[in-house]
Amino acid sequence: GILSIEQLISRVGVIGVTLMALLSGFGAVNCPYTYMSYFLRNVTDADILALERRLLQTMDMIVSKKKRIAVAHRTMFQRGEVHNRPTGFWGMIKSVTTSVPGSENLSLIQQEVDALEELSRQLFLETADLHATKERIEYSKTFQGKYFNFLGYFFSIYCVWKIFMATINIVFDRVGKTDPVTRGIEITVNYLGIQFDVKFWSQHISFILVGIIIVTSIRGLLITLTKFFYAISSSKSSNVIVLLLAQIMVSGMYFVSSVLLIRMSMPLEYRTIITEVLGEL
Repeated sequence: GILSIEQLISRVGVIGVTLMALLSGFGAVNCPYTYMSYFLRNVTDADILALERRLLQTMDMIVSKKKRIAVAHRTMFQRGEVHNRPTGFWGMIKSVTTSVPGSENLSLIQQEVDALEELSRQLFLETADLHATKERIEYSKTFQGKYFNFLGYFFSIYCVWKIFMATINIVFDRVGKTDPVTRGIEITVNYLGIQFDVKFWSQHISFILVGIIIVTSIRGLLITLTKFFYAISSSKSSNVIVLLLAQIMVSGMYFVSSVLLIRMSMPLEYRTIITEVLGEL
């Protein structure tokens, strides 16, 4: 019936799997770009110093032009041009068309100041980006950085393999009988020709891999939501919203969708147990 557990889980799963697909697409691009040293551009101290020197020169030009504007205003005030300036439409036309000899073109200088301030903001952001990239380069040389770099390559290959196999399964309308871990261990054992208990170790490695995927996916979801709400609201309200969404999604839609998706990463006998619980979805 419409109110059966199978129907409810199937409808919740459609929304949850779609949401997880969007988050996974973002993570599949953002995670390797963040942690893999392959995507780091080469930044040297000379590049940072050159950009900082350019930023300082721009700030000096801004200060110099603002000083000229202040001196011009003081000169006009001393001459009485501020108090005796004509008002009305014709007075405004006269003030624009006529100029005092030796006076500065304040509107033009102010436009230059605005352009330089915008340039200084862009230079500051670029300088901060270079410093962050330099820190990432230094971090990639540590043991933890090399570890995350290796995981980036591993999960990138795993992601491409899952996309390839999912496409084949959809096109040929088939269901895989062997999970990726068991299949990978069997290929490795047959290639190396060693004695290895494939069934025993494939179960443990599959559950460990599935646990890592679930924990990292939920962690990535919460980090992404935190960044989003920090951008649109205050820190206190964003924390409350993130906790509320975490309770709803982890305990409900997100958890059910995770269970639906990780079935294909588990051995066949455990996959059958989950399928009997959830129904023929």
